[in-house]
Amino acid sequence: MFHEPLAARTTNRAEVLAAFSYALDLTEGQPAGHCVRACWIGMQVGQALGLSRAELGDLYYTLLLKDLGCSSNAARICELYEADDRAFKQGYKTVGTSLASTLHFVFRNTAQGRPWRQRAAAIGNILRNGDAIAQEMIVARCTRGSDIARTLRFPDAVCHGIYHLDEHWDGSGRPGRLRGEAIPILSRITLLAQVVEVFNSHAGPAAALDEAKRRSGVWFDPSLVRALEHASTGPIFWSTLSSPALERRVVSLAPAERAQQLDEDYLDAVADAFGQVIDAKSPFTAGHSQRVGRLSERMGMEIGLSVDERRWLRRAAVLHDVGKLGVSSAILEKPASLSEREWVEMRSHAAHTRTILSHIGALADLADVAAAHHERLDGTGYPLAIGAEAIGRETRIITACDFFDALVSDRPYRAALPIDGALAIMRDAVGTAVDSDCFNALQRSLD
Repeated sequence: MFHEPLAARTTNRAEVLAAFSYALDLTEGQPAGHCVRACWIGMQVGQALGLSRAELGDLYYTLLLKDLGCSSNAARICELYEADDRAFKQGYKTVGTSLASTLHFVFRNTAQGRPWRQRAAAIGNILRNGDAIAQEMIVARCTRGSDIARTLRFPDAVCHGIYHLDEHWDGSGRPGRLRGEAIPILSRITLLAQVVEVFNSHAGPAAALDEAKRRSGVWFDPSLVRALEHASTGPIFWSTLSSPALERRVVSLAPAERAQQLDEDYLDAVADAFGQVIDAKSPFTAGHSQRVGRLSERMGMEIGLSVDERRWLRRAAVLHDVGKLGVSSAILEKPASLSEREWVEMRSHAAHTRTILSHIGALADLADVAAAHHERLDGTGYPLAIGAEAIGRETRIITACDFFDALVSDRPYRAALPIDGALAIMRDAVGTAVDSDCFNALQRSLD
């Protein structure tokens, strides 16, 4: 199945990253387009403040990629609060700033439906260790986000803007307890834009502005809130947020000097960056995307694919599980068998992968190949239950590599298998789930 050259399908960096930001919305439990809408809001504030072109350029990507590190705390939230991490995150963002409202949310949403002793133990742990828990999770999120931004070759201003996203004007934020103008201006604008977007989506423009004013001087720099009030009086500020043309408008805001054409090296960097986002979702998948990518590339060499074809295949392999960002960590981390409802959600990750990748012009030709990695030759796979005649060579390679790496890695329900044991299981699946040529190439690659 090969793929037109990049020159025939190229877009600019802003368009690719805006499209990929929808994957970040999934892991935060936010409505699709949250990061794009926050980018629109924050850029209007930045323009109202009179930021320079260079500052606006850095602000643009800080806003768009603010949630790069958010998958890193998903499993921990699930463990501590015994809750669906996506629903918990979504609800928590609409909680007020008072201790009472925070405690009310935690009490209501921790270990819901569990026996009272289990709920009491979970809540007690949070009350005893709440400050340390919050610091641990925010440091993990901020560090991972800024590191991935560096993978995407952004300057220190963007990386620091993402790292300090959760700092508050009065010094009550994290991770550094910075206060006032010690907080990077990009972080200050991005936090304001995030909160305004959440409350606008949740309850409308009036509620969003009220919340911004309520937090002025506490979470937010008062001068930014005034700039927001000024910008929001414009005729298109609110209407653009619900416009079908929003993403196009946001892409058009990318500074010209940052809107350079993509090349193959940068697409590799994008794939690697989002591979890190995917793998951070669960401690059991750390490094999985990169390992499947490398092994697929080696198998491609074994079966005679060209250098360009192997590069393309590796990208598809690294991104094959991007749809898992839309699956609850309560399911991904479950040490027992999944219920039918849980299996439905787990299987949905393949369809999510297709939706995300098909939305990204420069990577859209990966979508069908990457999303089909759980299809089977005998037609009993998912999401489409297609048979051998419809499963291409590249997908067969990724399927074999994904299967192998899952077997030789720890999972919530079992320990990692030795290589010989994994190959024995795969040998039994040749002809039904695993292509025979791919299995033989896999063995040669391992040798």
